[in-house]
Amino acid sequence: RSYFKVSALAIKVVTSISACPQFFLEETPPRIPGILEDGKILNQSRYKPICQTYNSERRFVTLYDISNKIPVFSAYKYIGSSAGRPTTPWQIEPQAGNNDYKKQSDFDRGHIFPNSHAFTVEDKNSTFTLTNVVPQAKRFNQQSWNKMESCVKCVLQKYCINNNARHEGFVVTGAQPSTNNFLNNKINIPSMLWSAFCCYSSSLNRWIASAHWGDNVPDEHTKKYLTTRTLEELHQTLNAICKIKKNISFISKVYF
Repeated sequence: RSYFKVSALAIKVVTSISACPQFFLEETPPRIPGILEDGKILNQSRYKPICQTYNSERRFVTLYDISNKIPVFSAYKYIGSSAGRPTTPWQIEPQAGNNDYKKQSDFDRGHIFPNSHAFTVEDKNSTFTLTNVVPQAKRFNQQSWNKMESCVKCVLQKYCINNNARHEGFVVTGAQPSTNNFLNNKINIPSMLWSAFCCYSSSLNRWIASAHWGDNVPDEHTKKYLTTRTLEELHQTLNAICKIKKNISFISKVYF
């Protein structure tokens, strides 16, 4: 295990994603054959499971690709949210350089776990780490992707209430790396971003789920919306664009 700490944030790199089971449905870590199996990273020189920790409390989990210098995915449990965006500075880690994002007119530091889905101020602060962001086209991040995050939050808030009258929804959001497109010849610029959630709704008396995705290119107009899809459609789409289908099998394993 290794640690890198800045201020209240501790990047806890572990050998097994099962060290942070609470962020997955039924506490079951995803399985990616050849990469993540039985809760263990097989190629630990490239893929790092991170228990994202802030003020000594684990907030979410990330599978990080140190070769592409972007997350494969971040997973978190939605337990409600609060308004506002913190002014906390970005937490810098050796895995990804903040300077690579500076003076960029075309790309944002796009959150994978959005701070708008976090419950407390400390939860929000924990999302401002470079191991939780990807280079995201500004007019994609600030327009259709932002609207999708807001709409999903509304659904989570209204329907994802369990039998104990508490908000509980499981969300996984990830990025599909591009073949050969890098920010400053260093950080992979994903070709697309995707997100999916699943929860039990006591008011509907059933499980509900949906998925969204979009190409990481600037929106053509401000009225663009991402279409709500099923998890099966997301699975099929990722299979279609992946050269190695096994890389995305964790989606069907955990959420179908």
